[in-house]
Amino acid sequence: MKTIDALGLKEMRDQGEDFVLIDVREENEYQLTNIGGEFMPLSRLNDFVEQIPEDKKVVVMCRSGVRSARAIEQLERLGFENCYNLEGGILDYGKKVDKSVIQY
Repeated sequence: MKTIDALGLKEMRDQGEDFVLIDVREENEYQLTNIGGEFMPLSRLNDFVEQIPEDKKVVVMCRSGVRSARAIEQLERLGFENCYNLEGGILDYGKKVDKSVIQY
């Protein structure tokens, strides 16, 4: 499984790279704090698959990286090839990139 760390994601954003950021946390987590990813909870990921472009890089994130890894496994089984797991999830992003992200 391909991965990207928090600083790599920041660099992609800063450079205006064309990619999709998917947040697979549950709604209450997303409402608590988020970094602007598309809300597609793991529990309902299959409902959103058609909205994910197959021709772009896809970065998948959750709280710590575990659920996003499961989501990527699902996406890869469906034929998605350009998916990256955000190592350490939003927790790591909050520690290394954006201190305003609530740690929970």
